[in-house]
This record gives sequence, C-alpha cells and structure tokens, in this order.
Amino acid sequence: MIRRIVGIETEFGITSVGGEGARSLGPDEIARYLFRPVVEQWRSSNVFLENGARLYLDVGSHPEYATAECDGLRQLVAHDRAGERIVDDLAVHAEQSLAADGIDATVYLFKNNTDSAGNSYGCHENYLLDRSTQVRGIATDLLPFLVTRQVICGAGKILTGPPAGGVGGETPEPTYCFSQRAEHMWDGVSSATTRSRPLINTRDEPHADSTRFRRMHVIVGDSNMIETTTLLKVASTRLVLEMFEAGVQLRPMAVAHPVRAIREVSRDLTGTRPVALTDGTTMTALEIQREFLAAVHRYLDAGGWERDDRPDVERAVALWERVLDAVESGDHDSIAADIDWAAKLRLIRQVQDRTGVDLDHPRLAQIDLTYHDVRPGRGLHSLLERRGMVTRVVDEAQVEAARTQPPATTRGALRGRFISAARAAGRDFTVDWVHLKVGDGTLPTVACADPFSHEDPRVDDLIATLGR
Repeated sequence: MIRRIVGIETEFGITSVGGEGARSLGPDEIARYLFRPVVEQWRSSNVFLENGARLYLDVGSHPEYATAECDGLRQLVAHDRAGERIVDDLAVHAEQSLAADGIDATVYLFKNNTDSAGNSYGCHENYLLDRSTQVRGIATDLLPFLVTRQVICGAGKILTGPPAGGVGGETPEPTYCFSQRAEHMWDGVSSATTRSRPLINTRDEPHADSTRFRRMHVIVGDSNMIETTTLLKVASTRLVLEMFEAGVQLRPMAVAHPVRAIREVSRDLTGTRPVALTDGTTMTALEIQREFLAAVHRYLDAGGWERDDRPDVERAVALWERVLDAVESGDHDSIAADIDWAAKLRLIRQVQDRTGVDLDHPRLAQIDLTYHDVRPGRGLHSLLERRGMVTRVVDEAQVEAARTQPPATTRGALRGRFISAARAAGRDFTVDWVHLKVGDGTLPTVACADPFSHEDPRVDDLIATLGR
C-alpha cells in the first residue's frame, strides 16, 4: 500500500476520590455522570463525533475513544492526544454535575492498562491490510517483534504480586517491568479478544470493503503518554508490516511460547534473558529487536518508503536504535524524555534515591498511577511535558484542531462532514465506521467502503439535501 490507514483505540481507567465524609462512588455511577452530557446531546453513550472518532462506554465502565482513520503518523498522534482532552472534558463536567447534586468528588481518568484489583483494559492498534494478505501467516512472522516490542514502547509498571496465572515463573520480589499489558496476554494469535486476549486478533472485521481490505487488530500494546513513544510504536509496526508485504525474508525467529516469553521479556530490563524459539535455539529480546531494526534499515535504504511522512519514519527509526542502545548499556536516563517506561522509571528512582523506599512502597505505586492521569497540570506526564522534560511530535494547535476536525485525507473526513451537517440541520442520523444514514429513512444510506476516500459525490449530495 502506498498509504496505510491506522487507528488507535484507548480504554481509560476511571475512579473518583471524595472529600471527607463523602460517600464513595462505584465506577458505574461515575461513568453515568461522565457520559451524561454525551447522552443528553446524542441520546446515546455510543457515538461518533464530528472529528470522525468513536466515543463510547465499554464493558467495565471504561470510557473508550477510537481515533478516526489516519494515514499519517503525526496525524495519528494528534488524534490520539485529542482523545485525552475529550474524555478529560467529560471528567470536568462530571465533577461539576456531582457538585450540583451535593456530592464532593474528584474524577480521575487514567490512560493506563491495569487497576489495583488486577484488571486490565486495552490499547488496540488497527492496521489496514490488502485483502490478499494472509493475516495468520503474517501474524506468525510478526509475533517475535510484538513479544519484544515492549522494550522500545512499553509504558512501564511496578509488578508487586505473582505473575498472572503463574505463567512465566514466579516473581517473589517487586519488579519494575517494561509493559503493563504483558502480564495479561493469554494467546499468540486468536479470533477472540476478551476470552483469550491474544497479541493479534484475527477476527475478519475490516470495517471496509471486504473484497479489498483486511484489518489487523493488535491488542498487545500499552497505552502511551509520550508522543514519541506512540510514534515509535506505530511507525515500527507499520515498517515491519510493509517489509513482510514486500516479501522481505528474515532469519527464523518463531517464538516457542509467546505468552511465557512476553512476561519474561517484560521483567528483564537488561533485554538479555533468552527467549526460546521453535527451532530449539534462543535469542534475547535485544537480539530479536536488532534483527528487525537491521532489516528495516535495509528496506529503507532500498527505497522502501517514499512518501510524505518519511522524515517522521526516519525519526522513529533513529529513536528505535537509541532505545536498544540504552537498554543494552543500562543508561535508561538517556531515553527518559522519549520513552514512557524510562520516564516513569527515572521518577521512581529519584524518589528511591531521596527516601530509600522499596519498590512496593505506596508512594511509588502512586507515581506509577498518576503518571497516567490525563488531566492537564495534574498528571505527572503532563507536568513533565509542561516543563519541557519529554519530547513532542505535534504542538497544541494540532491537538486542538484534532478535537473538532477529522483527518482531511481519509474516510473520516466524510463521516465528520456528514455528522456536522446532520446536526446543523437538526436531523436524526445513524453512523458507523462505514455507513451514513438519515434516521427517518427519507434519504438513501451511503456506504463509504473505501477508508482511503475523503471525497464522495454521494456524500456531497446527501449533505446538500440535508441543507435544503
């Protein structure tokens, strides 16, 4: 593909803290307050917004934000950050509604992947593929990359209990890990999402013309706060996909036990723990990642990526190499401005150096959590960003624009234009990823089956009719 459609779905953790003597609120009640303005405005808690994104309340009272279809890396980063601002606006409104009802409570939304009860919620990546691509075949080749990708783009976590289900060996002492999701994956490749939690979901649901496209659903990744970590996560995965589609062959690296391996890799900050391969040999996480990185360099040098976002791709590849060098040398501070797990680890070590507390101290658990607070000026990542201590990919103007404007170069533009026109005309309407429908059935439903198409005369006619 000359262009690649990518999207990110983020489930947010939710909780509240009441004032002295205030009654505690369960997540269901907080979620009702959170989505009250959405329901009042849209008459539903599952909606598509004027910027083309989907916002809804997921199972377990988790707000979920799915970006519109993006075909550029900066575009995707901006729309991912816009989702943080949109759900935080809901949290601010919820606090105001709670106060009006006489309830003293502060609402917190966390862009993380685990809660204190051991539950996990996801950050899913979607990559559009050509229909001819065999997902299961490419997924097998992709698994070694995804098992070890946490080394370059994990969100970091203090693991204080035994490993999930006892898989991957025991953890008698608190450990700082690369990834939050690694402990909660139960399969390599599967068509299920919640029952088995595979690294790659193979359910055939393209949200597009099924004769032309597939959608690869990757659910192993962490939710990222630093923009350059998001850039690296998506750019590296796109490049590896592109190589496989182009027929690039790598040495055999099939992982024998992906679930065990992803946990063991997560708990080894040196990146040197052997990973068992199906051929009986072993490789370390660093060796596997360097194998993929070297192939990417060869692919790029051969002209394998000639498109508008080449500078962003080259920036991501350079960061990829710096992260692997930092892990190998143990100099994690050298990437603390760019990579979430390293930024959080630096904060934790600073507190440990001052106080001497162990990893299982409640103060460090608070750092682990509040790093992911999405409220500007309150979350630790937000404070680091405000002080210029983490790097950025986009500026505030681009994030603000993404809150209201869909990507101009993909199908999201059609969806956003239709929603804006239907609301302005006061018409009921129904929208999903593909279909645009006026609620009373007086106008034809338009199916936008090509995610790359940002222009469609049928949508123009539909909008013009609404205007009349």
